[in-house]
Amino acid sequence: MDRRSLLAATGGLLTASSAGCLRLSEQETGAATPSENGTDTETESVEEQETPTEEETDPDEEISGDISGAPMFRYDAANTGTSPDETGPKNAVEEQWSANSLGQVYSSPAVVDNTVYIGSSDGSVYAFAAADGSEQWSYETGDHVVSSPAGVDGTVYVGSEDNTVYALSADDGAEQWSYGAAGIVNSSPAVVDGTVYVGSHDANVYALSADDGTKQWSYETGGSVASSPAVVDDTVYVGSSDGSMYALSTDDGTEQWSYETGDGVGSAPAVVDGTVYFGSYRARSDSGGGAVYALSAADGTELWSYQTEGYVGSSPAVVGNTVYVGSYDRSVYALATDDGTMQWSYDTNDAVASSPAVVDGTVYIGSQDGNVYALSAADGTEQWSHGAGGNVFSSPAVVDGIVYVGTSDGTVFALSEQ
Repeated sequence: MDRRSLLAATGGLLTASSAGCLRLSEQETGAATPSENGTDTETESVEEQETPTEEETDPDEEISGDISGAPMFRYDAANTGTSPDETGPKNAVEEQWSANSLGQVYSSPAVVDNTVYIGSSDGSVYAFAAADGSEQWSYETGDHVVSSPAGVDGTVYVGSEDNTVYALSADDGAEQWSYGAAGIVNSSPAVVDGTVYVGSHDANVYALSADDGTKQWSYETGGSVASSPAVVDDTVYVGSSDGSMYALSTDDGTEQWSYETGDGVGSAPAVVDGTVYFGSYRARSDSGGGAVYALSAADGTELWSYQTEGYVGSSPAVVGNTVYVGSYDRSVYALATDDGTMQWSYDTNDAVASSPAVVDGTVYIGSQDGNVYALSAADGTEQWSHGAGGNVFSSPAVVDGIVYVGTSDGTVFALSEQ
């Protein structure tokens, strides 16, 4: 397997759901139709950047306040994609600062204790000051970092395509420990009660001690695991390219149930109010379609599914009675939690691999058309869009009124209201 790409084990597709973004081959635009069975995908490829850029910061004005509200991918261990205490810009935005890595940024930012942590395809993990984008430290791994960091209790946990999970000091990036898997690690870690849960392309889901990286257990699926685990009520929920969503015991990894979609699952599941929401992709068919699923968290029974005309590599956000998710058919969807009925959709100009952040009545999401969008959560009306200069596979983190996001041209942005 080419380590310069995020190839899924099946179908030749690339997956980076863990990173909060998936980059697949371009899909044609299409309308979505409800269905009782569907599949979704979260796959994407990372192309090597030919011209590295030098890091730069451009702070016209520093951001004030205590910035600490997005410790891991999708905000929390349940992957809800929202934080009820946060606010974000609702009107036109400007760049508060930008900083450049030496590679493409498919990783999604964690924002903890006034610091933005993010990975790059140059193989490094970066820490930028949330106030002005100045680089605090960087740590070089052996290959692309598509995994999105988790910052918990003074430690940054992240995976790399060098087949390794790293624990780094949040203060200075010093390596605390590392764990070698047998495949690349694009899955983003969930850290709960002293345990790091993460998947690997070696087909395993791992539970590692947060203190020293000791393996507590592993569970082998039938395909690569780029999906980022959700951990709720002593259960780990995670998808695999073998087409299944799994529910595993946090104690020992025992399978509680599994649900077969028939296609690949790279999307990170969101678990809210006893329901598991996720997407899948048709890696083994020619249609290129995908679907969003809702399953019972208790036993994996399918509650509903909604068919789109493109891969669903985006990981859902769930707020109130609505599921928000992107698709490679270029659209952002709002679906009813109870039956999957479409409430609204918004068409961008290219595939949507980015996963939405829903904050204070607004949906923030990126698109391969090079824009970051802010949409009304109520009806999908565009509140603003901002040209980022590169494809936006990274999923926005919205903290203290600021939108943090990375792009394929290697830039990390902080966007604030004008």
